[in-house]
Amino acid sequence: MSAQRTQRTLTIVKPDAVSGGLAGAILRRFEQAGFRIIGVKMVRLDRRGAEGFYAVHRGKPFFEDLCAFMSSGPIVVAALEAEDVIKRLRDLMGATDPARAAEGTIRRQYGSSIQRNAVHGSDSEGSAAVEIPYFFSAVELVS
Repeated sequence: MSAQRTQRTLTIVKPDAVSGGLAGAILRRFEQAGFRIIGVKMVRLDRRGAEGFYAVHRGKPFFEDLCAFMSSGPIVVAALEAEDVIKRLRDLMGATDPARAAEGTIRRQYGSSIQRNAVHGSDSEGSAAVEIPYFFSAVELVS
């Protein structure tokens, strides 16, 4: 069994959850899970910004719809820090499809479809290393 270590990850409260007034409740869930919020802000991605963030998915069938959705309204981005935060956040978020997400997960509680599933979270340390600086400069992160 490997020792736990402090990691950072990025999460996004997606436009569906922000417009539904759920950003505060979702951020509270992160804090209740023991994650430190080391950076948080509300932004509105334009189409180009969404395409840049999701560039890894360019060419996939869902890319265009995803970029349109993510640029459709404000989002709340947060950088989180905790021991094994990437896995723990993904467990808390639940499966991408809210209908298949476990009871008690954020996506099960607040999501309505695979795309409108309330939250995004980095899927690896490599992704987090790219995603966090997409939204935050070093001086905006407080450990």
